[in-house]
Amino acid sequence: MSTFTTQDGTEIFYKDWGTGQPIVFHHGWPLSADDWDNQMLFFLDKGYRVIAHDRRGHGRSTQTATGNEMDTYAADVAALVAHLDLKNAVHIGHSTGGGEVARYVARYGGEGRVAKAVLIGAVPPIMLKTDSNPGGLPIEVFDGFRAALVANRAQFYRDVPAGPFYGFNREGAKASQGAVDNWWRQGMMGGAKAHYDCIEAFSETDFTEDLKKIDVPVLIMHGDDDQIVPIADSALLAAGLVRHGTLKVYEGLPHGMCTTHPEIINPDLLAFIQG
Repeated sequence: MSTFTTQDGTEIFYKDWGTGQPIVFHHGWPLSADDWDNQMLFFLDKGYRVIAHDRRGHGRSTQTATGNEMDTYAADVAALVAHLDLKNAVHIGHSTGGGEVARYVARYGGEGRVAKAVLIGAVPPIMLKTDSNPGGLPIEVFDGFRAALVANRAQFYRDVPAGPFYGFNREGAKASQGAVDNWWRQGMMGGAKAHYDCIEAFSETDFTEDLKKIDVPVLIMHGDDDQIVPIADSALLAAGLVRHGTLKVYEGLPHGMCTTHPEIINPDLLAFIQG
């Protein structure tokens, strides 16, 4: 396995395949680099160098009790980029990974390190309902996530993909048991403490200023039937905060559309990268 060690002793697992312009993939909660298998194989075949890491506390990386917040996640990405000496990279983040991309690019993306960024079903600018973000989700939603994780993480990690994550709870949806099982497998590989802490990280972190600082082209992709990260308080707001943004809305597609509809998402990603 390929790993590197951060300054605080955390081992970060990563995949690094191919040559050419690097594309770095950032996964959602509570998953791992494996969630990008389809996209990594697609872009590897197109001649790109594809990289994906397991966020600290997730997948095959150290099950950390500390550092499970966005500042450290972004610093870990910066350490990975330095370790691999990546330049002119495209950073693609889904859900929580989209927040990680926003913070990394804003803080560490200069000096030719980043060419473009993509946010897919991403959490920025902020998910939580506050006085300044009245359209957000109430804290009780995320308290419910925490309670379900503590009570029976294994069952919770069945219920999320079998229902709202992939839209399998919608009438007429064709559910994939393999996708549900793979989501569960990835989730259960990670650490309960890190996953618990990450709920606060993805729901309460405010990425508004990060989005304003990004000066590379940004593609924002979001399904209008996203039941996990509602589009009205995420992509529609984020598109107005980035300097060089393109918003692409997918009618009827769910939060996990990279898995359910790669035949739609992958060509659009390729067109943006090549454009």
